[in-house]
Amino acid sequence: MTERERFIKALNREKIEGHVPTFELVFFLTMEVLGKVHPSHRLYKQWDQSSAKEKEAQLRDMAFCYTEIAKIYHHSAIFVHPNPADFNSVVRLLQIIRETTGMEYYLCMHGDPTYGIPDGDRMLDFSARLYDDPDGILAEQEERLAKMLDFAEKIRQKDSGKLLDGFTLCADYCFNVNPFFPPAMFGELIAPILSKSISAYRDLGYYTIKHTDGNIMPIIDQMIECKPHALHSLDPQGGVDLKLLKQKYNDRVCLIGNVNCGLLQTGTEEEAAADVRRALRDGMPGYGYIFSTSNCVYTGLDLDRYNMMNKIWLEEGIYETA
Repeated sequence: MTERERFIKALNREKIEGHVPTFELVFFLTMEVLGKVHPSHRLYKQWDQSSAKEKEAQLRDMAFCYTEIAKIYHHSAIFVHPNPADFNSVVRLLQIIRETTGMEYYLCMHGDPTYGIPDGDRMLDFSARLYDDPDGILAEQEERLAKMLDFAEKIRQKDSGKLLDGFTLCADYCFNVNPFFPPAMFGELIAPILSKSISAYRDLGYYTIKHTDGNIMPIIDQMIECKPHALHSLDPQGGVDLKLLKQKYNDRVCLIGNVNCGLLQTGTEEEAAADVRRALRDGMPGYGYIFSTSNCVYTGLDLDRYNMMNKIWLEEGIYETA
């Protein structure tokens, strides 16, 4: 079985043998591992003036970063961050990854039209609009969805569905203590667009992973009712209990993540290792679990800690054969 096939089996909550699949939403430590700046951190002020040969070289270098990290850490999936994000560059980047690795990896991209927590500059105005202009908020998300679905349909038509396997919906809804959107407001303004998005992606043959950090518990039932294939990142710093979620939702959604990034960064080595083992112990029973951090491998995280996490997974994250 390819890593892609194993990942898809996990998304479908099917039985697999061998290692529980693993991946990271983003692995920013490419400089530490490969000596190369992560693709999404690169500046291309003169991209439009670059020759076709120069563009091809840059896209191949970005593809190398994605595929090498996947190979080194045995990831089953690659979350591609197109940079630049014009259609032709995106298609070529995906083509290069497929040309160099075949169908080995599950490939996904961002595709979330829903609104998440606004940045500080927009917080007050956006919060006021939620109450003063709910129809406008819904209409804007509908417009965003139409653009994303147009893109998804064009990608699907480009290569008979072989370039891209799914979309990861990356609007963050929650702080560590509570959701930004009260549950009733989430149900009125966000969930309808999320549900429509996931249904449309499914109709096009794509898998969907819904990402949000923080305390999702007050809105988790609404998110699951939107029928994503998986939820990521199951943030323990937001009070999300993986063992409880497995007991309650294992027959409805695949679960991804839950290794405490805070402990990986600031805990002792013993605390971090214990938490990695806890996530494996709580997530693996009953299948339908994909192992990862509770956010991403971000700049500033000690690479040694992620290497330790990956080593424990390699040695212990294995399903027993019958």
